[in-house]
Amino acid sequence: MTDRRNGLRIAWLGDDFTGSAAVMEVLAFAGLPSVLFTQVPGPDLRARFADVAGLGIATTARAEGPDWMAAHLPGLFRALDALDPALIHYKICSTFDSAPHAGSIGAAIAAGLAVRPAKAVALLTAAPAMRRYQAFGHLFAGAPGGVFRLDRHPVMAHHPVTPMAESDLLAHLAAQTDLPGALIDLEALATDPQARLEAALADGARILSIDSMEPGSEAAAGALIWHNRARMGLVAGSQGVEYALVRHWQRTGQIPAAPPPGSAGAVDRIAVVSGSVSPVTAAQLDWAGGRGFSLLPFDARTACGSEAALEAEVARLTRAGLAAAEAGQSPLIHSAAGHRGDQVAAFRHALAASGMAPDVANRRIGEALGRILDRVLRGSHIRRAVISGGDTSGHAMRQLGLQALTALAPTIPGAALCRAFGDGPHDGLEIALKGGQMGSQDYFGWIRDGGGPRRGTPA
Repeated sequence: MTDRRNGLRIAWLGDDFTGSAAVMEVLAFAGLPSVLFTQVPGPDLRARFADVAGLGIATTARAEGPDWMAAHLPGLFRALDALDPALIHYKICSTFDSAPHAGSIGAAIAAGLAVRPAKAVALLTAAPAMRRYQAFGHLFAGAPGGVFRLDRHPVMAHHPVTPMAESDLLAHLAAQTDLPGALIDLEALATDPQARLEAALADGARILSIDSMEPGSEAAAGALIWHNRARMGLVAGSQGVEYALVRHWQRTGQIPAAPPPGSAGAVDRIAVVSGSVSPVTAAQLDWAGGRGFSLLPFDARTACGSEAALEAEVARLTRAGLAAAEAGQSPLIHSAAGHRGDQVAAFRHALAASGMAPDVANRRIGEALGRILDRVLRGSHIRRAVISGGDTSGHAMRQLGLQALTALAPTIPGAALCRAFGDGPHDGLEIALKGGQMGSQDYFGWIRDGGGPRRGTPA
């Protein structure tokens, strides 16, 4: 079925850690064993996961500039191509977070094509299971208040790094690449998508944006990508790519429907660090306060100052986190409570006064939160954790010395509880990586309870 000797159906390179884990989740809960690595695995680590159907490598590309991408992405694409998968997927955020100066999807596609040449690159961003929809080229995304066109979305229209002023994805992407694009829209998917693809290729299109709204169009998108894998072996998009492929494989009997996954079981305490400024995360913090979580604000202004000042803040919060754990609570260290809170305003003022580049300050925050989590876990008996924030997850995860993740129990799509592997003391840690906009209001409590499917949970 894969056209490859090693049985690897798909390999993905993720532009952040939370989204990379979400791809693994889609495949694993469909019955396709998958693993996510935090860097290119060595032979011994790769051998531990020799029989997987899906394999990914997570990066921090979404938060990086074009120079970083040019230096790092080609080697990572070569490492995946050497595994000879049927498809290579460059995984992007389902809200298309990108700009020429940060997380350029155009630059990533160019890097991928240099390693794995393709007639064209399919671009599938929508993921209906996550309330991400594309209709006639325009992306819509869900929020607690409803579904919004991307340029009118209450979070994405005001994103601090990549605010979205355009919902037409090919129009947005045109600022990042000179490659010509074409659209395979809902009408084409419902009638003859292959004919539309052939016409687009004949016209010279190199990027094919594909609509997806519901099961029918999603399955058609998956079929189109899979049937054309021999000449279009590089694809870009969110975990909607895997949702579409799985739906196609299941509808055509290539894989059976998997039994529903269960819970990992409840624990008394977990440890959480959050670098998200999303109002969704702010609502989750509000829920957690008074429900067994100790809310511990991290002073992000210290990331704009000296190493000594930042380390003093890390030490202070480590002590506070360990004290909370000793008292039977779940420490929850957070750098913000929504994008309009006092913490964010104070940080922005300090950042402007320091002259430090925003990406440097954000990296220092993420790494500091990771060091706090590392020390709290080492100093307590807590063996389950959450990192909240897409960019934060990448920087923080590396402080834990973890090298691989496998999916353990679901929550809402895209924010599963995972099991982590590494050579250090955190081997076997249960951890969830949650994007800032992801999760139900009681998400942190749900992870403490062990995840697992349940009815009536808001997404």
